[in-house]
Amino acid sequence: VTLVESGGGLVQPGGSLRRSCAASGFTFRSVSMTWVRQPPGKGLEWVSSINKDGDNTPYADSVKGRFTISRDNVRRRVYLQMNSLKPEDSAVYYCNINYRYRDYWGQGTQVTVSS
Repeated sequence: VTLVESGGGLVQPGGSLRRSCAASGFTFRSVSMTWVRQPPGKGLEWVSSINKDGDNTPYADSVKGRFTISRDNVRRRVYLQMNSLKPEDSAVYYCNINYRYRDYWGQGTQVTVSS
């Protein structure tokens, strides 16, 4: 199982970023996908998940209405569109799955929201 992320970086408050996670090594269309983040000096925080069909997408209250998770089962990718970014969204963002009772993680990418 491999999860490779892209799309992080520095953005000003109010700006947007799109995170992408490319997956391989498992039957992508059969697995729910999750985004998790870790703010500086804090623990892991669940952001959003998407089920295998893409029709169930819960969000953390802190990002609801600003972030959108989606997936492309043909390209084997999951995305996180982040709009109206705030400084408190600054964190390392990880793509995550639980597959066959084991957690797998992407490499993590820093997102910094600052003027």
